[in-house]
Amino acid sequence: MDPRRPSLHLATTATGTAGIPRPTYETLAYLAQRSREAADVERLAFVAANETFQIARYRQAFVFLDREPGVRRLQAVSGVSSVAEDTPMLGWIDRLAKVVHASDLSEPRWFGPDDVDEPLAEGWAQWLPGSLLVYALPDPQGKSVGTLWLAFEEDTDLEDDQAALLSQVAEVYGYGFWALQRNRSALGANLFGRMRRNRWWLAVLALIMLALPVRMSALGPAEVVPLQPFSVASPLDGVIRSVAVTPSQTVRKGDVLFSLEDTTLRNRRAVAQKQLAVSRADALAAAQKAFDSEQSKGELAVLNGRVAEREAELVYVDELLQRLDVRAERDGVVVFGDASDWQGKPVVTGERVMLLADPGDAGVLVWMPVADAISLESGAEVRLFLKTQPLQPLVARLQQASYQSTLSPEGVASYRVRATFEPGADLPRIGLQGTAKVYGDRAPLFYYFLRRPIASLRAWAGW
Repeated sequence: MDPRRPSLHLATTATGTAGIPRPTYETLAYLAQRSREAADVERLAFVAANETFQIARYRQAFVFLDREPGVRRLQAVSGVSSVAEDTPMLGWIDRLAKVVHASDLSEPRWFGPDDVDEPLAEGWAQWLPGSLLVYALPDPQGKSVGTLWLAFEEDTDLEDDQAALLSQVAEVYGYGFWALQRNRSALGANLFGRMRRNRWWLAVLALIMLALPVRMSALGPAEVVPLQPFSVASPLDGVIRSVAVTPSQTVRKGDVLFSLEDTTLRNRRAVAQKQLAVSRADALAAAQKAFDSEQSKGELAVLNGRVAEREAELVYVDELLQRLDVRAERDGVVVFGDASDWQGKPVVTGERVMLLADPGDAGVLVWMPVADAISLESGAEVRLFLKTQPLQPLVARLQQASYQSTLSPEGVASYRVRATFEPGADLPRIGLQGTAKVYGDRAPLFYYFLRRPIASLRAWAGW
């Protein structure tokens, strides 16, 4: 059946099919009140999709609105609090909406599988029941601001009073959507109108603001590091046997930091001792023969020299054995990665294993990307925002900046910028990381915003 226009004389006590009470104007008044109470479009769409069920027992309801000029989108679906546009069902509904909204909806209209093409008809039985009733939601001028879809079972038969109330409640919803969207549009129009009337003053104000001097600044990853660390390196070639300290541990002068394997040197010392014993025996035998043989006297000097050589070699090996345990040469905090990274690792002479730092000599190392570099002077302000306390920046002063750029730990070409903390400040723990903001000279605000675009343009144009 086709819904008809409402009659003004509707029964209020009759009952509908299966004993369900027929809706009355009290139902319409209640839905109108709920529409007036809706504070925004989303709440009104929720009312339209779910509470219209008090008039007609539909299976599913959909509300489409013109949120943008020429674009009608699904706003609400009955039974759900929000619309997820990436579901297969709503993807099919969007395709069906193109057909429905291209039709004449000046009057309520029924749609079924026979009214759409074959691809849409194949999905009808899966996503919708037998028939779909579509109402336009008109504004006071009669222009549609959206549509209300009601999906019914195949055998559903609407009574005259139900059809009449559905037409009237559609007009109530249309007026509500028009009023809510009009208020939002009016607010934007008033603001735009004021801006348009005062555009010259706004232009002057914008120019003044763009000419205001601001401090140039640049951001870069930063770390708390010792300014004058002592490098602890391997004294000889070998393999690290054990690490006796942990990262950030405080040590005293003379404490063992790490040890190298001694197997090779101990075997070498044993061989040197045997060779020394043999050389001494040869020299002793030659000394005894020297009383009777001139030849033995000549060999004695050579054998004594060999004994001295073996003794020197043994002393050298003993010195190497004493250097297997690397000790701290001063008090401080050891700085390195992890002990497991070094245990069993072969090292060469002079290879740095860790740093020995003074906790009171902490500073800031900033990796300033080349693309963000600004002109810096010694003593410039540096603010350090540590990850452990991002709301409490630490103030430091620029000490030096590298002349050439190098790759930062993140693989970005950057300059090394070192800074010292303000005197009397609470020094953070060495090794903490964060972000540093380095300040430079003052420049107009427009240059602050256009500095990088201008640099990119010059690089592209070759000026």
